[in-house]
Amino acid sequence: MEISGLSSFLRNRRLGSYFDASFGVNFHSPSKVTIKEEEVEKKTKSDAFGGDDDDGVGAVLISWIRIVVCFVTMLFTTFIWALIMLVLFPWSNQRIRQGNIYGHVTGRLLMWILRNPIKIEGTEYADERAIYISNHASPIDIILIMWLTPTGTVGIAKKEIIFYPLFGQLYVLANHLRIDRCNPSSAIESMKKAAHAIVKNNLSLIIFPEGTRSKDGHLLPFKKGFVHLALQTRRPIVPIVLTGTHRAWRKGSLHVRPAPLSVKYLPPIRTDDWTADRIDEYVEMVHDGYVKNLPESQRPKH
Repeated sequence: MEISGLSSFLRNRRLGSYFDASFGVNFHSPSKVTIKEEEVEKKTKSDAFGGDDDDGVGAVLISWIRIVVCFVTMLFTTFIWALIMLVLFPWSNQRIRQGNIYGHVTGRLLMWILRNPIKIEGTEYADERAIYISNHASPIDIILIMWLTPTGTVGIAKKEIIFYPLFGQLYVLANHLRIDRCNPSSAIESMKKAAHAIVKNNLSLIIFPEGTRSKDGHLLPFKKGFVHLALQTRRPIVPIVLTGTHRAWRKGSLHVRPAPLSVKYLPPIRTDDWTADRIDEYVEMVHDGYVKNLPESQRPKH
């Protein structure tokens, strides 16, 4: 079986059927199993946390246990895939793909441990060679993106990620991209190199266009980097709209609540005819698309 096929299998099919049924994954796509929304709602109500805002001692203790189990699980899978990456060190493309498989396996496991019911829509757009963008308001966003982005996708992170124990080294081994956000000229040059690598190796890219994590879930203004990358690569842009993650795991908190989550892939935005003199217009257009697809509680503050 080809690696890309194996990765798709790991992301969406038999390996995860038990996980999906047990914590309410709801795929809205003709080729995916659909779990009725009333089952997701029932699961939410019966979750051991006892409710979205339950801060009782028992709920907090269960949350801490789940976070510790997530941490241990991630350490284990990171160690295993770090060994795989070292074996594959001479083959950079294989390391990228193995990094994606690591994300698909680890992300699915962590979401199963956290037990949040998830509704996923638009998966027919999830295998494009594209620039994937996502709003960002919670650590859960990272887990979801690891799980759901297609094989052959690289991310862009600050250069300091290499100092994160195990995960940072795996990030570098997987050939993901790093930029120096403190040095504008260096960052621009890094983006140019990223665009070249994406085209040369036929890769996709995942990026958070807000540039940082929202503190309260409200959508922040978008930076222009993803548009510059689109202009240089001519990749379509596939927006991923995440809803509810800021309620499930709030910034600065160690309490993961059972809030239901939603992941929605929007149709690809073609960039073939985009021009450099309309960058601000494109940023606003994509941002407006998010505003229309987010609930009022996550729309920008005015």
